[in-house]
Amino acid sequence: MRLGVLDVGSNTVHLLVVDAHPGARPLPAHSHKAELRLAELLDRGGAIGPLGVDRLVSTVAEALQAAEDKGCEDVLAFATSAVREAGNADEVLARVRDETGVTLAVLSGEEEARLTFLAARRWFGWSAGKLLVLDIGGGSLEAGYGLDEEPDAAVSLPLGAGRLTAGWLPGDPPDPSDIRALRRHVRAGIARTVGEFARLGPPDRVVGTSKTFKQLARLAGAARSAEGLYVQRVLTRKALEEWVPKLSSMTADQRGHLPGVAEGRAGQLLAGALVAEGAMDLFEVEELEICPWALREGVILRRLDHLPQGQASLT
Repeated sequence: MRLGVLDVGSNTVHLLVVDAHPGARPLPAHSHKAELRLAELLDRGGAIGPLGVDRLVSTVAEALQAAEDKGCEDVLAFATSAVREAGNADEVLARVRDETGVTLAVLSGEEEARLTFLAARRWFGWSAGKLLVLDIGGGSLEAGYGLDEEPDAAVSLPLGAGRLTAGWLPGDPPDPSDIRALRRHVRAGIARTVGEFARLGPPDRVVGTSKTFKQLARLAGAARSAEGLYVQRVLTRKALEEWVPKLSSMTADQRGHLPGVAEGRAGQLLAGALVAEGAMDLFEVEELEICPWALREGVILRRLDHLPQGQASLT
């Protein structure tokens, strides 16, 4: 079957089209992406403004047309922290539904963490042992830990790269005092969760997902994406600690010219690096491995798990 997954995230609206059936690895067939940066479009009351809602509706409509053009039998549409936490979430969801016919399922932060953990578990397999999975999105940081496919601990913190950049780093380059304040804020937030994970013992493997971790690993010397999914890519805390001061002194434009850094994400990279550094330090992680799969793949896998073997339709 051909299945579409529409992810309305804090940074992008991303349609991933895959060919999949129960018991098999989902094979990507098409990707349609638009950067909206909803986390940066909230007004002072925490609502998504009229311009943001208009852009979201039109982008969802475009993605739905792309899914139809590619022959998708069904589209799994969901939204994460930017919509979940918006003061006018109900209004936004209603407009999307009324004008596009798409009903967005709003995932909780814990659901995000659990589905991302599932994707990492399936990618690395049972031989990876106890996994600690970290994901830095535009609106939130997710962490999951466990031995099975369902994590024993899963948390979501409002420490996404887009959210923090908009709220804490107004300068370009940012003022050193703002960077220090953000660093304290990030570490205080992460520290509140460390004890819950520490009681479960040390992980056998630490995994990082999301664009932020991929970009930071590339800066630290990891292979380019063009070299394929199956090349091992790692990020060490030592390398990250060397890069944070460099990123702190750069403008967004300068970061956008670094290897592996997407121009649209360059402005958020410093905040993402501070979150990654804080997480690796407080969870006592010396090295993590980059996982190509994350939340979207977790949503696909969970849906496939609920289909009988051999079923050819999602309806």
